[in-house]
Amino acid sequence: MKMWKRVCLWLVAWVAIACSSPKNSRLPILGIPEYKEVNGKIDTLYHTVPNFQFVDQDSALVTEATVADKIYVADFFFGTCPTICPVMKQQMLRVYEQFKDTPNFAILSHTIDPEHDTVAYLKDYSMRLGVPDNKTWHFLTGDKDKIYQIGSGEGYMVPLGENEDAPGGFIHSGAFLLVDKERRIRGKYDGTNPKEVTALINDIPKLLAEYEQ
Repeated sequence: MKMWKRVCLWLVAWVAIACSSPKNSRLPILGIPEYKEVNGKIDTLYHTVPNFQFVDQDSALVTEATVADKIYVADFFFGTCPTICPVMKQQMLRVYEQFKDTPNFAILSHTIDPEHDTVAYLKDYSMRLGVPDNKTWHFLTGDKDKIYQIGSGEGYMVPLGENEDAPGGFIHSGAFLLVDKERRIRGKYDGTNPKEVTALINDIPKLLAEYEQ
């Protein structure tokens, strides 16, 4: 219940920031900030994605160091998903094709069914999708508790979990999360909505440009 409350508060804050931000301004920093007094001054501490350690479709270890000095898009899925995942992956493929040769960009797709979605399965899955290597797009598996933890209010703040009544036995968000080099969440997009994914594709160069100024 505590996690769901944090997610709801985060969504409220995201809507408020998104609606109040001018179209040509820097992308907002999502999440509920904390404020800390340091030497008589108030510092703003933004929500950041914690350290992580998973394995991708090529058996390579993927940690926060893998995306150091990169911006990236994160999402959650499972290989046997009968509902939104196939749509999400076709939409993420649009993002991949647009930015696959951008050196300071990555995609992290986390399975929420690591017992089924092994390294070998994810390699086959990525090949069938048209992603021949892990240069840009990492399909991640690992310890289930760690995956669920980073997907929760401690990390990307999206709902996910096992549910025997849900199609495929799992529930998860269809969100694509845009994350900056400081691991702050800078955008949230519906990965099943082509218009929102187009917005993501347009926002990625904006975020990259922030680091060129």
